[in-house]
Amino acid sequence: MIAIEQVGKRYGEGAAAVEALREVTLAIPAGQFVSVMGPSGCGKSTLLNLIAGLDQPTRGRVLIDMQDLAQLSNDERSDLRLHRIGLVFQSFNLFPTFTVEENVATPLEFLGVRWNDARERARRVLARVGIATSTHGRRPSELSGGEQQRTAIARALVTEPAILLADEPTGNLDTRTGQSVLDLIRELNRTEKLTVILATHSTVAATYGHRTIEISDGTVVHDVEAPRRPVLRLAADYE
Repeated sequence: MIAIEQVGKRYGEGAAAVEALREVTLAIPAGQFVSVMGPSGCGKSTLLNLIAGLDQPTRGRVLIDMQDLAQLSNDERSDLRLHRIGLVFQSFNLFPTFTVEENVATPLEFLGVRWNDARERARRVLARVGIATSTHGRRPSELSGGEQQRTAIARALVTEPAILLADEPTGNLDTRTGQSVLDLIRELNRTEKLTVILATHSTVAATYGHRTIEISDGTVVHDVEAPRRPVLRLAADYE
């Protein structure tokens, strides 16, 4: 489903240029759960942004279902994200003035779904990720961190994407809440057959995937099969 071919990404020019990624080549089949691991600044988020079509490589190609994202227009890349890719961020990125239900239903408006139908689909997805009906009318500021992240996951899922990109989704959560979010993402991968790419600096979070790709200074240094069950819960892993 996803092919990354000799991809490099440079920011800036001349002596001030920063090589965020260097000659990265990866193949990620449909339905795989991949953990991309490494410290802050290693290139994890850059890789996810390239896969999402939010940025373009300086060299090389990123393909989804054999489509070279660089050959698509901005509108076509936006359309691809809307239909095929769900995005989850560390900072939740919920609309502060919208209710939980409105946050989740809003992407469906861009698909031409009638508002009443969009709200009904939002309720079903919110139930799927464990958000109680009593919270549907609340604003994000009235939710716990875990509830906000589950709402963000529901928003990413409501368009029924094939790919879920999660960038440090447990970074702002305590250990127990972070574990419950990771449990949810793993369950969605298993039951919905989602292709999941999880960027994390946590060795514990990385064990949730089928495969762990480690990046250092923009280069893939390890690409190995990972154990399916988390081995240890340490608060430091979520800090």
